[in-house]
Amino acid sequence: MSMTGRSTLPVAIGVAWLALSALDAQQTPPLTPDIPPKFEAPTSAYDYVKRDVMIPMRDGVKLHTVIVIPKSARHAPILLTRTPYNASARVQRNRSPYIVATLPLFDELFAADGYIRVYQDVRGKYGSEGEYVMTRPLRGRLNSSSVDHSTDAYDTIDWLVKNTPESNGRVGMVGSSYEGFTVVMALVNPHPALKAAVPESPMVDGWMGDDWFHYGAFRQVNLDYFTEQTTARGSAEAVVRAGYDDYDTFRRAGSAGDWAKAAGFDQLPWWHKITEHPSYDAFWQAQALDNTMAEQPLTVPTIWLQGLWDQEDMWGAIHSYLAVEPKDTGNDKNFLVMGPWFHSQINREGTSLGPLRWSADTTLEARRDIIKPFFDQYLKDGAPRAVTPPVFIYNTGENHWDRFQSWPLACSSGCAARPKPLYLTPGFGLSFTAPGPAVPSAAAYDEYVSDPAKPVPYMPRPVRFSDSDAWRRWLVSDQRAVADRTDVLSYVTEPLVEPVRIGGAPVVHLFASTSGTDSDWVVKLIDVSPDETPDQPELGGYQLAIAMDIFRGRYRESFDRPQAITADKPLQYTFGLPTANHVFKPGHRLMVQVQSTWFPLYDRNPQTFVPNIFFAKASDYVKATQRVYHAGGQASYIDLPMVLAELRAPLDKAREASAQMR
Repeated sequence: MSMTGRSTLPVAIGVAWLALSALDAQQTPPLTPDIPPKFEAPTSAYDYVKRDVMIPMRDGVKLHTVIVIPKSARHAPILLTRTPYNASARVQRNRSPYIVATLPLFDELFAADGYIRVYQDVRGKYGSEGEYVMTRPLRGRLNSSSVDHSTDAYDTIDWLVKNTPESNGRVGMVGSSYEGFTVVMALVNPHPALKAAVPESPMVDGWMGDDWFHYGAFRQVNLDYFTEQTTARGSAEAVVRAGYDDYDTFRRAGSAGDWAKAAGFDQLPWWHKITEHPSYDAFWQAQALDNTMAEQPLTVPTIWLQGLWDQEDMWGAIHSYLAVEPKDTGNDKNFLVMGPWFHSQINREGTSLGPLRWSADTTLEARRDIIKPFFDQYLKDGAPRAVTPPVFIYNTGENHWDRFQSWPLACSSGCAARPKPLYLTPGFGLSFTAPGPAVPSAAAYDEYVSDPAKPVPYMPRPVRFSDSDAWRRWLVSDQRAVADRTDVLSYVTEPLVEPVRIGGAPVVHLFASTSGTDSDWVVKLIDVSPDETPDQPELGGYQLAIAMDIFRGRYRESFDRPQAITADKPLQYTFGLPTANHVFKPGHRLMVQVQSTWFPLYDRNPQTFVPNIFFAKASDYVKATQRVYHAGGQASYIDLPMVLAELRAPLDKAREASAQMR
């Protein structure tokens, strides 16, 4: 090697070292933390923008609100939902750059049509400030503060129309269950910008027939909801179980109060409120929003919506519709939609319910053909007038939608038809002919022994409240599961030779006695399929409940003042069943079942009168002999809201005309 070559080697090494040093200076040090302080995903390609804001209320509390705006929005309507179920989660069905995919299924039609969608956490939940009160009452007797859900909705709408430049200043509200309750509250002294509302399965009267009680019988299924909603501002857990079958879990615990105490419910103010007001006293009466709506001016066009087999809030929508209907003199502001659905199924696919198969996706039909055009009419610039039927209700016997001018079709006064009594008869039959007086050779009653230690399950065991699929379909479960129990009485007609159509709420008139001093009465109206159904063999002989409910006997005289029942004395118990629009077809049979327990959905009546059933002792629970009477002046019957044959033709013609309009 030449001297020249040797002299260039150190220079080359030096150049390489300098190059490596320069490269090291440009690289990220190996120990740099790999979780940055903040990461923001690029959203420039998204077709929407999402704004998280804190909207101030009149008392200074700020409510967390998520506003989802199409990037193309100009003069767009706003659709608002106020929720206790996490606004941020409600607007992220999927992680997607497309608004139709990121918003919930219910919102798809609206998202595709340029609506601004808003979800807000109610005060005290998730990202919102303030204190959470379960179904916070309106200001007044039960609420001495300056705020309620009505004022919060008003303040929210006021802020939105002033601070959302992409909007046209018109707002609609929609929501189901608790979210439906907040829609109803917004209808009390509504903001002028609230132009249309759709409360879906709203919680309206928690004692008479929505979430917490049914005619005084406590719904134990809600106990897990109490911990989920009131033990944390965000998400919380259900109560831990020691066993698999809730039937056994609750039976072994004793009273509902015993179970709750073991689960730590003494720490929960809401549990104390529930147990301190077991009767329909001023606490519940002041919160009955159907009565509130009856007193409100009808200024906001409203669709009241619920499922015909709503297993959670069966009372609210239909009773609010009926309360408001007298104010709708033009028959163009107060509407009713009832589909063949479980609770809140409007937000899901609707081709079936349990074993029942419908002719189409019924929830899509309601969203597309009724709800969307309704909101468009009142919220969108230049939208056409919607052809919204006053009543849009599914016929669950003939498997199609019906459109009516009013509801119910039959009732005790003010309807085209009057109810027709269906009598319980000797030999476990049913008849539209009133029975005569009892004769010596026939008993005037049937009887069974109700044993609180062996209550009738509301669905086949094992019962698990955490099984959400079973919970959604239980109202359409086959009642043959209990029909042969000795503590269930089943009365049935012969196979029908002509159809029997009902349109309204059946009313129970039960003449019964108990050897105890308190009792519950469960009455079910059932459609029994023929023994063979070729199109769907598994429905052969199926006993499908059309309407059923429970009544706590201590409230026979007064809902707010419970009284002991005189033992062994026949007494009349009168109460309404849920609304139905059904045709019992030829070949089918009508059935009525009577029982005294429905467990563990409802707490057990000890069948001994005690001041507060929540805290009944083990010694209070006794067997009782129950008698159901069916003779003379003590004949039990159900007033069926029947539409007679001569009235069916106009209804059928009206349905055909509405189908042609569609």
